[in-house]
Amino acid sequence: MADDSIFLRRGAPAFELVLNRPEKRNAISEAMWTAMPALLAQAAADPACRALIVRGAGGAFAAGADIAEFEQVYATPERAAAYSQGVGAALDALAAFPKPAVAMIEGACVGAGCGVALACDLRFAAEGARFGVTPAKLGLIYPLNDTRRLIEAVGVSAAKDMLFTGRIMAAEEALRIGLVDRLCAPGALEDAVRGWCDLAAAASGRSAAEMKRIIAMIRAGADEETPESRAMFAAAFRSDDFREGYRAFLEKREPKFPGGAS
Repeated sequence: MADDSIFLRRGAPAFELVLNRPEKRNAISEAMWTAMPALLAQAAADPACRALIVRGAGGAFAAGADIAEFEQVYATPERAAAYSQGVGAALDALAAFPKPAVAMIEGACVGAGCGVALACDLRFAAEGARFGVTPAKLGLIYPLNDTRRLIEAVGVSAAKDMLFTGRIMAAEEALRIGLVDRLCAPGALEDAVRGWCDLAAAASGRSAAEMKRIIAMIRAGADEETPESRAMFAAAFRSDDFREGYRAFLEKREPKFPGGAS
């Protein structure tokens, strides 16, 4: 990209995917959607990245998609289909990211911003954050995959409440219904997120990646073991991570796992 409206900040053990349009409360442009899968691929391929933090700059997570672009991106059915496909590809790439991903939420987390947060594994929010899924206020609908992720987080009734009204809710209600996993004082949010990432990084990256695959299979409808899941379980016992894990247990020390998400 020619600008830095979305970028990857490398650190150890957690990388950050930063939405960086603070002057627009990080409203997500088409260029940002387009760039997201490649940035996620870079993080996934880097062994130094053991977890991913998704955050917004300037005190907001994301106020939604950039409505200023709507006249252009929805100008024709063909253009609308291409735009929607790009948005879906970005969110699906985040949902499929092979390492633990945490949304660190301050301020507005609305519309497509809420979709980004839901595509992460967990959502940590600061008190004062605000949440909403607002397509009904624009005469639009929420895409199927986004709706599925919302239902999985909050249940059918709460999802209907959010989708039918487009109302904005406080962080405390978001925590109560399961949209948020942890609520923190504003000054404690980053420490809480980084502390959790440190815990995830100290565990087996291979285990996390394979468990994300198992969870995805269950979400896709699997309700009993498959040849693939059995093979994954058996392969874990032959992995370097398992050898290190059980040796560390026997030696009464913390494991130093060699495996990442590969």
